[in-house]
Amino acid sequence: MRNFEDPTHWDAAARRYEKTAHPFTQGYAEAALARVPLARESRVLDVAAGTGALALAAARTGAQVLATDFSPAMVARIAAAGLPNVDTRVMDGQALDLPDAAFDAVFSIFGVIMFPDWRRGLAEMARVTRPGGVGVVATWQARGAATFLLLGQIREKLFPEKAGATMPEGMEALSTPQRLAHELATAGYRDAQIEEVTRDFPLDLAALADPDTLFGMSPNWTSLDAAERAEVIAEVRRRASGRPVLPIASTALVAVARR
Repeated sequence: MRNFEDPTHWDAAARRYEKTAHPFTQGYAEAALARVPLARESRVLDVAAGTGALALAAARTGAQVLATDFSPAMVARIAAAGLPNVDTRVMDGQALDLPDAAFDAVFSIFGVIMFPDWRRGLAEMARVTRPGGVGVVATWQARGAATFLLLGQIREKLFPEKAGATMPEGMEALSTPQRLAHELATAGYRDAQIEEVTRDFPLDLAALADPDTLFGMSPNWTSLDAAERAEVIAEVRRRASGRPVLPIASTALVAVARR
């Protein structure tokens, strides 16, 4: 089992994820929400919710939100926010323990792309979306985003003989608008509208004082030895050219489709 398929891996990373990834993915979650009008009576499902970037933002619209993830620690971070209109459940997005057509809007923000059976994940999203409701999926381009993207670029430059980290199959398969639209249609959605959303991940150079916290979720870091890691840090500083923050442009696809 690969790390990203193991809930205990995400349990261990939950607090780090909430601190580093959540503020970044929140911008894409808000971009997705801007494309889907919600009302107080809207029933919203967040699949593979992580620490709740989408779920918590959706709840602030007044909608009734159910946030699910296969990692108990991730779900616990959402529950800790204490919002009265957010329920949480530990659940496998490939086999949702939920009735058919139960939600007005079903979201997965960089979640379903990580599933071993991502096609089943998309089909499950469609199954629990009511007719006329919407499914919303955010995916990365094939090489990922933020520190994952940066580390892949640096590793390719410094250590071209080393094989880079293998991306999840779903990320590769859903990384173009044409393929994403096709797979959404196969899952049971229709009329997919897909937009590119690019945002900068602001890498604070001060965080290099604790690089394991900054990069520790990426195999492109954990597979390096101490000397190689020092080279990577030096390359990040070189790219920053004395700036305190290195912006890493990261592009996502945000798809909104009808059921």
